[in-house]
Amino acid sequence: MFELNVEKLLIELETDQISISQYTKNHELSLNKDITLDEIRKGMFKSLEVMRDSTSKGMNEPINSVSGLTGSDSYKYTEYIKSGKSICGDVVSFAMAMALSCSEVNASMNRIVACPTAGSCGIVPAAILSTAKKYNKTDDEIIDALFTAGGIGLIIGAKASLSGAEGGCQAECGSAAAMGAAAIVELMGGTPKMAFHAAAIALKNILGLVCDPVAGLVEIPCIKRNASGTVNAITCADLALSGVESYIPFGEVVDAMYDIGKNMSVELRETALGGLAVTPTGIALKKKVLNKN
Repeated sequence: MFELNVEKLLIELETDQISISQYTKNHELSLNKDITLDEIRKGMFKSLEVMRDSTSKGMNEPINSVSGLTGSDSYKYTEYIKSGKSICGDVVSFAMAMALSCSEVNASMNRIVACPTAGSCGIVPAAILSTAKKYNKTDDEIIDALFTAGGIGLIIGAKASLSGAEGGCQAECGSAAAMGAAAIVELMGGTPKMAFHAAAIALKNILGLVCDPVAGLVEIPCIKRNASGTVNAITCADLALSGVESYIPFGEVVDAMYDIGKNMSVELRETALGGLAVTPTGIALKKKVLNKN
């Protein structure tokens, strides 16, 4: 049984001197006695390959959504990076381009890893892969980081929700940012305690974020929220690695997110009945999609 009390889990990790990724792998092994660690890692490697494809495709070629509402932003931004005009550093710039690409691949109905959801699919892979690229991390190290992300996601999913329909976008992009932040910390040699602080700060930054997709599609504002969510993950990982801590523990932040989600009106939870979806432009874009179909 995965320990959901983060304080108890931290004590267990420190006592056994293992990482969040190792704990998560042990949990997976306990669920199925017939599977081996090698098989578990091979399964994660397959996910990694899909992540690499989806985070790079849009950077190399323009990709447009099935609806026709969005597309080609990753390609456009990648060209901007190449021009040398980007004000962001290498990690952040490429992370944003990767996140946009993954989200555009999703909107074009191609293959992604819903990590933790399709609407937030770009954040975890972009955060991890951009950092790994900068610091020449191996596939084994990246896979361990993904297991760390999985462990954080498991806690959030069990204690609260990963669904925009239940908890708003904080439950999707917020959870993904927390997962990505913790993963980067482990990737860069940080402690489990640092990883939980990074996750807590990242989730706090997005508390209250509503889910208001224009025309009910996972495009506007979802695609660009993946880019900002990725930057959130990287920023919070860097803060935690420096020794900065969250004053509110991760477990309590997750509980707060759950309470906030329950208090959100139904219009702000993926129904496209509130927020940006009902702005004049949002309504006009919805009519455009309906007329097209």
